[in-house]
Parts: sequence; C-alpha cells; structure tokens
Amino acid sequence: MGIFKAYDIRGKFPKELDAALARRIGASFARLLGAKRLAVGRDMRTHSPEVQGAVIEGIRDMGCDVLDIGLASTPMAYFAIGSQDVDGGLNVTASHNPGEYNGMKLCSRGARPISAANGILDIERMCAEPQPAPAARRGEVKRIELLDAYADHVARFAKLERPMTVAIDAANGMAAYTLPPILKRIQGLTAHTLFMELDGSFPNHEANPIKEENLRDVQALTRQHKAHFGVGFDGDADRCCFVDETGRTVSADLMTALLSRQFLAAKPGAPVVYDLRSSWVVKEEIQRAGGEALRDRVGHSFIKATMRAKNAVFAGELSGHFYFADNFVSDSGEIAFVSALSMLSRGTEAFSRRVESLRRYHSTGEINFHNDDKDGTIKALVAKYKDGRQDMLDGVTVEFGDLSSPDWWWFNVRASNTEPLLRLNLEARNAATRDARRAELVAMLGTPEH
Repeated sequence: MGIFKAYDIRGKFPKELDAALARRIGASFARLLGAKRLAVGRDMRTHSPEVQGAVIEGIRDMGCDVLDIGLASTPMAYFAIGSQDVDGGLNVTASHNPGEYNGMKLCSRGARPISAANGILDIERMCAEPQPAPAARRGEVKRIELLDAYADHVARFAKLERPMTVAIDAANGMAAYTLPPILKRIQGLTAHTLFMELDGSFPNHEANPIKEENLRDVQALTRQHKAHFGVGFDGDADRCCFVDETGRTVSADLMTALLSRQFLAAKPGAPVVYDLRSSWVVKEEIQRAGGEALRDRVGHSFIKATMRAKNAVFAGELSGHFYFADNFVSDSGEIAFVSALSMLSRGTEAFSRRVESLRRYHSTGEINFHNDDKDGTIKALVAKYKDGRQDMLDGVTVEFGDLSSPDWWWFNVRASNTEPLLRLNLEARNAATRDARRAELVAMLGTPEH
C-alpha cells in the first residue's frame, strides 16, 4: 500500500516520505482547498521539523498563508483548525507508528476530516503531476502559541466532585506535551506519570495502547499508587485506553457505554454514535440512558460525518477514539481522559464495580488475519452464514438467535482500511458459544496475527 491512505498520509522517512514530497503535499493541499490560510502543527519525531518545514514551504508556494502552531498533539491541531480563522490545516504525525515513520492528518475548515473519499487521493494525483509555478506572492508565516488555550479548553470538561488519583502513561508521545498544563488546571487531582519526556524513538514501548502489552507499565503504576484508574495514550494523543483500579483493562466500547451516560445527562435524548465492532452493551446502555444509539462504520471520517448529520453529542470507537460535539466534533484523548476523571469522581463506587455490570456478554476482541483475497473471503462468509440476520454496512455483520437465548451470538468481519488485513469481532451470550464460533471462523479466515 502507498503512503496515501484511507484516513491520513503515512510512510517511512525518508524512503517513502521525504522533504521534497512533503513540499508537494503542502502545495497540493493548499490547491485542493483553494486555501488562503492554513494551520500546520507537528509531533515530536526527530524528522517532524523537517517535514513540517517542507509542508509549510509548499503551502507558501501557492500564495497561501500559514499559521505555524509548532508542537501539537493531533487533537490540539484540530482545536487550532476549529478555533482559528483558517481554511483548514494538518498535523505532521505518524500517530502510533514506530519512530522511522512520519505522515499527516488533514482537515478542512471547522476541523472537518480530509480522507481518501474527499481529498487524499486527489492530493496523491496532484503530487504525481507536474507542479504549477509558484504564486506571484508567496504566503506568509505567522507563529502562534496555542498550548495554554488548548489546556483551558480541555480543562473545561473537568468537573471533579471529590479528590482523584490517576496513573498516566504518555508513551513519550504528544500527551507528554499537552497534559502538564491541563493537569495543573484541575483542582483536586493527584497524577502519577510515566514516560513524560518527548522522544520520537519511543524508547520504553510502542505508543499504541490498544495492545495489551503496552499497558503493563500503567497497570503496575495504578496498583502501586492505589490510583482510581490509569490511562495510556498513543503517539499523537488522539487515542487513549483505560485500566481500572486493579489494573484490568477496560475496553473502549465499555468506556463509550459509561461516558455516554454523562453526556446524555447533559443533553437528554441526544444521539450517540458507536462503531459496529462494539459490544451490544453499548447500544443497550445508550438507550437505557435515554439516548438514540447510532451504529456506524469504522473510521473517524464516517463517525464525524454522522455526528454532524445527526447532531450527536458524543461518539466512541473500539480503537480508543472518543469524539465530542463540544470539541469541534473531533476526537481527543486528552478530553476522553478528563471526561472519565469527572465521571469517576461522582460517587464512591470503584471503577471496576461500575464496569462489572457491562461485562454481560463474551467477546473475542478484535482479531486480525492476513488475507490475500479479502473480497472473496467476505463473499464466502455471506454464503455460509446466509441463515443469520446480515448487513453489509462495513464488511459483513451476522447475528444469530434471540438476545435472550443462551445461544445468541454475532460477528463482524471487515477489511482494514489501512492494512492488508481482515478483522474479526465476535460476541456471544456465553463463553462456550463464543469459543466454538471463533474456532469456526478462524478455520475460514486463516492464522490470526499476533
């Protein structure tokens, strides 16, 4: 796969993405939007200043002015694009990828995402074509500092009702930059932190908290300090994952169910969006809290579009992305953390107890399979499971039985938008059914990747 992907631009530096290509991308992005002014930030990778500088020069070549926001988490870049008078912007980042990667996440005005469906493939095409002559007037650059304004914005989501103790693993990523001023603004908070030094080589562990092994340090820190909960961030801080006071991981779909309650309390009856891989519990809890549960395709561009179309108040994905209407309809790991902090400060019930009632079904979690015939395999699944209730919203989802039946189960198999993989999620009423059906599907899908 090339560097121009479904949701962003990402590749190895400088083999796949170098300064020359970054300059072309900057110029093409300005042309795509017909932009007069764009915001540009960057993460902490060693080559990000070079990539950001080249992007800025390409944008200026087209006569477009640049708001240089410097170091920024991706949510902070969304904040800049949403709060400043710009036609869009991008953040130079490769998110959770290893240190040899770099890339860009792009938005139009109002922090609306640019994806393959509405611009990334156009940028790829423009980069491959002869480049236009520079504009007669080169764009100007203005450096602006927004960290304090972003910290103020995030801290507004904090409404603590009792003192709280937390454990935080920033994974040497951008949360190490954005969190300190946020934490200082929250009264009654004691924070124990790990890996708060910016280091794009990620010397301690991969900055991908969805992998259980990358949560081990924050799990131990949580138990050591008897914290109310722990949280681990990815490289650009647009995702986070939670552990309870015992160190047990709380999956992102269960966090979506829990957080939905507080957003629906503030906006009764509002829609809440969740991705179709999520546990059945999410739909049930949204409805129980009086909200409208909207099931959607996987991917931030789809989730954000549905939120805007339906005026949803909140959304969550199994991958650890959480989206907020009051955050320019964008995801933010920092706001998810602060929102969880506020939620868990209400009452004295332990986090593990609050989650216990949500673990009423048995899921496999997401299992990945390398597959050279993804379309053919999905067609075979459709045929084999034709007796179930099927939909093709994203890959194939099939449900069997009545929810009250001990034999009830469902699965989804979808092609990854970013990797050459098929992804399986399966859930059942009981563990035996889950395990039997998992084995059945694995036989069709191949050897699971680890």
